[in-house]
Amino acid sequence: MSATFRLSALLAAGLLLAAPNVASAVDSSGSTLETPPPPKTDSKATAADKKRKPEPKKDKKSEQRYIDGYKAAHAMIYREHDYTGGMAKLRSLGHDDHPDVANLLGYTSRKLGRYDDSRHWYERALAANPNHTLTWSYYGMWHAEQGNLLKARDHLAKLETLCGNTECREYVMLKEVIEGTRVY
Repeated sequence: MSATFRLSALLAAGLLLAAPNVASAVDSSGSTLETPPPPKTDSKATAADKKRKPEPKKDKKSEQRYIDGYKAAHAMIYREHDYTGGMAKLRSLGHDDHPDVANLLGYTSRKLGRYDDSRHWYERALAANPNHTLTWSYYGMWHAEQGNLLKARDHLAKLETLCGNTECREYVMLKEVIEGTRVY
């Protein structure tokens, strides 16, 4: 076996092991809920350490609590319009850097008139996932509400690129807000 082949095989195996393990579910608004990957293990641990400490298993109950908590907060915000309660529920999940959570925190902040907080959360959601279409849509609405229609149109163009068309839900919602035919 050549050294080049062995090196290629090792690199490929390393890439497979480094790939994130993400489980997904879809909420009622069509938004994807991604559960965080399992905790990382210390790569410097010796073989003896690994024998003593069992490898952490994915805690299914913890994942389910997160998903259930997110769904409950989502319902409080969208169905009950309880923005303060929904925000508290989201913050209690401990996943503020998850794009769905940060986006929803941005939305609730915007609905409460906390525009600086809202911008912070939208930017945090986009830092976690630059292709998060719902955040681009909501952040575009934020700009439209601030009177910055030029920036809102930039977000609309970004959505067209991400969606690959002008018919996806996020694009249509933002377009209607820009045109003044929808309030969201």
